[in-house]
Amino acid sequence: MIDPSSAGDDVTDTSAWLPDQTTWVPDETDTTRPSAARVYDALLGGGHNFAADRAAAARIEQVLPNARRVARSNRAFLRRAVRYMASQGVTRFLDLGSGIPTVGNVHEIARDANPESRVVYVDFEAVVVAHSRLLLDGDERTAVVEADLTEPDTVLADPAVRALLDTDEPVGLLLVAVFHFVPDHKDPAGLVARYLSALPEGSFAAISHLTADHDAESMAQVAETMANSPNPMFFRPFDRVTPLFAGLDLVEPGLVDADLWRPEPGAVDPDGPARGVYAGVGRVR
Repeated sequence: MIDPSSAGDDVTDTSAWLPDQTTWVPDETDTTRPSAARVYDALLGGGHNFAADRAAAARIEQVLPNARRVARSNRAFLRRAVRYMASQGVTRFLDLGSGIPTVGNVHEIARDANPESRVVYVDFEAVVVAHSRLLLDGDERTAVVEADLTEPDTVLADPAVRALLDTDEPVGLLLVAVFHFVPDHKDPAGLVARYLSALPEGSFAAISHLTADHDAESMAQVAETMANSPNPMFFRPFDRVTPLFAGLDLVEPGLVDADLWRPEPGAVDPDGPARGVYAGVGRVR
């Protein structure tokens, strides 16, 4: 299988190596409504999306011309965060709201550092779960759990998650580009705290969140595009993203634009970072 992550932070069209849709699309999937995971996949240049998702991605690009760059900056942050955690000795990863696993898979990145790394992917969308299980069939060091991250007790009680956490080894918790789909009444900061309480000392958490701080008008139109999808969006300003890191010691450079979190040499665009995603990594106290 071609590894899209091998191209560094560049994202290329992965559709050439994808299986036929009939093998990964559950019968009950409504392909006429866009979903966040598939729209994101379309913006990244992946092939696990449908006409409705591509249409939504095109509308988003009309109002936010750098939408692909913003999406790529977030995905690149995920890769760097996993590599950083691996460099700190983390070999177990819990990826919540993992999305379509076609552009830089977490287990592939982690295993570049340690071939014994284990990953549990968690998502509530049927297409994500179906394709993840197809992709990872036979891989004994990965598991795919169908669950909603806003129900932490259910997630943490799953046998695959319990097996991952049932040691004193540190865990890398990945909450990347998920909380802008979680409304305030579900208490995003409280959800993070519940997950952190289950992690051993020395674990890490990576969190990124879309914001309208830099282009409120365009981002309002993005939210409008997704309002009638199963995944409406709730952008938050910097001072409402920082509480997500309560209970964590932030790793330098702290909570910053995703492009500026430990960028690779020469990776930041000379015109400046993509604006629209705050990202950071913290160590569990």
